[in-house]
Amino acid sequence: MIKIKAFFKSNLGKISAVLLVVAIYLLVPAVKVNVNQAIFILQNVDVDLARQYILGFGVWAPVVSFLLMMLQSLFAPLPAFIITFANAALFGWVKGAILSWSSAMAGAALCFFLAKYLGRDFVEKLSSKSAVQMIDDFFKNYGKYAILIARLLPFISFDIVSYAAGLTSMRFWPFFIATGIGQLPATIIYSYIGSMLTGTARTFVMGLLILFAVSTLVFLLKKVWNDKAKNPKKKKEENIIERT
Repeated sequence: MIKIKAFFKSNLGKISAVLLVVAIYLLVPAVKVNVNQAIFILQNVDVDLARQYILGFGVWAPVVSFLLMMLQSLFAPLPAFIITFANAALFGWVKGAILSWSSAMAGAALCFFLAKYLGRDFVEKLSSKSAVQMIDDFFKNYGKYAILIARLLPFISFDIVSYAAGLTSMRFWPFFIATGIGQLPATIIYSYIGSMLTGTARTFVMGLLILFAVSTLVFLLKKVWNDKAKNPKKKKEENIIERT
């Protein structure tokens, strides 16, 4: 009982913040409807639907797009590149890229601090235990490179990596800088493609994304192979040193 009281006392601010967000979602119908609709759009990976949804807010469209990216960052399985494509189609690829990059950076920071202050159990509830464990192992092997590689892969949720970074001893600014560097090339590419995303171009886009993902995956596998090849040699050298 004493431990429970101590836990609630030390985490009162965190618990209150979470309860406030949940209360707003449950008690404000407009918020609940829009959040559910946004999640539905992202789950269906439909660029046109996302574009129409954002455009429906008129002059508030950039703000809604920013908040949509933040929402996406909370629920790790939801794809971010759909919003990036929609932003480019609505605001042009340059302005769309700036909006997508800045909002994704804010989302990454949010994930990092949520994981840092609310802990592993909270992260696993938003994503999954197996996904977090997989990224943990990936993070241990590649550290900051995991952030760069994951941002380049369109089919790997970078938000899980952001959460995982928050669960480690990594400081915020190194994470934030690596995030910005790793995210920028993909954001520019996706935004430029997104500005041309019409009609039959979709098939070409998906093919390009797959090619981009496979290329990055090949680079990653090559690095894994090289690391494994170096390990036996390293162990052999260590054994020789021990014997001497």
